[in-house]
Amino acid sequence: MSDKYTPPPFLVDLLEARSPTGSEFEAQAVVDRYVRPVADEYENDALGNRIATLNPSGNPSLLLAGHMDELGLIIKFVDKDGFLYFDTLGGHDRGVISGRRVNILTKDGIVKGVTGKRAIHLMNQKEREALPEVHQIWIDIGAKSRKDALKRVRLGDSAVYDVGFELLHGSVGAARAFDNKTGCYVVCETLRRLAERRKKLKAKVVSVATTQEEIGTRGAITAGYAVNPTIAIAVDVSHATDCPDSDHKRFGEYKLGGGPIFARGPNINPLVFDRLVECAEKNKIPYQIETESMPTGTDARALQMARAGVATGLVGIPLRYMHTPGEVVDLEDIEKCVRLLEAFALSLKPGEKMHF
Repeated sequence: MSDKYTPPPFLVDLLEARSPTGSEFEAQAVVDRYVRPVADEYENDALGNRIATLNPSGNPSLLLAGHMDELGLIIKFVDKDGFLYFDTLGGHDRGVISGRRVNILTKDGIVKGVTGKRAIHLMNQKEREALPEVHQIWIDIGAKSRKDALKRVRLGDSAVYDVGFELLHGSVGAARAFDNKTGCYVVCETLRRLAERRKKLKAKVVSVATTQEEIGTRGAITAGYAVNPTIAIAVDVSHATDCPDSDHKRFGEYKLGGGPIFARGPNINPLVFDRLVECAEKNKIPYQIETESMPTGTDARALQMARAGVATGLVGIPLRYMHTPGEVVDLEDIEKCVRLLEAFALSLKPGEKMHF
C-alpha cells in the first residue's frame, strides 16, 4: 500500500484555476462543477460570488465565506515595441515580480509572457540595491510592435504567475494561490459534506465563494447583505511563523501542521470563538489562537458589519510566504478546517443567535 499523500481533486482544480481578482472565471467554473450538484439552492450575483445553500428553511442562518480571487496584474499600456506595462491587483511584493512567466487572460484564451526589467549587469550599485518600481517592469509576449501585441491582448486584460501546485513532501505543498483557494475549498467542501448529513442539520448553511477580497473584501460585502446571516465564519490563510526570520514577539507563534488558527479580538464574536474552540476540542482537532487588535484584512471585516451586524468568526489556515508565487501549506491543516466547520454547523441549535 502506498503512503503517498493524495490531494483532493477539488482543491487541486481550484489551485490550478487562474482567477485574478475581478476575473475569477476559471475558479467560478470549478466551484460550479463541484458544488452546484449538491446544493439545495445555487446562484451567482453581479460581483461573481457563488452562493450555495443547504437546508434553506433552517434557523439560524450560517454563512461560510472563502474568497476565490488571487493576486494578479492588469495591462495598462503597450509601448511601440510591443512590451506590456501593468498595474498590480492586490498587494504584491515588488521584489518577486520580475523574471516570472505569466498567463494573460484574454478573450481568445491564454497568452504567455515573461515579466522583465533591466538586467542586473546593466545597473549601478544603487540601482541593484533598490526595489524596482512597478512601472520599471514590463511583460514580454514576444511581440514585434504595439500593433502586433494588441492583436493578442487588450488593455484591461489581467494576468497571473504561471506557477502550478505541487507537493513538496508528504502533505506539505506549494502553490501561487493557496491564498485563498484553500479557504474557498474549505467552505465549499464543508457544504458538500454537510449535504450528506442534511437530516442532522438544524441551521441553514450558505457557503459563499467570494470575489475581490484582495482589493477590499468587495464580494463579501454584497454577499453578507444578500444572505443576511445570523452567524458567519470567514476562512482565509494566516501567517505561519515557524520559518527563519520570524519575530514571535511581534507576530506570534503559529506552526504549519498545527491546525486551524482561530482569530480573537474586536472583529470576532466571542461566542462564535468559544464554539469553535469547543468543537475543536470535542473532535480532537488541534488549533492555534491569533490575536487581532483591529478589524482584520479578511472577509470577516465585511461580514461582521453586514446589515444590522453578524456574529462573526475567522478561521485561518497556516501559510508560509504569503503573497508570493511560492506559498506553502500543509494540506492536513485544510482537512482539519473542513472537519471543524462541519462540526460547528452541526452544533447549532434551532434559533441560536450568538448575541452577547
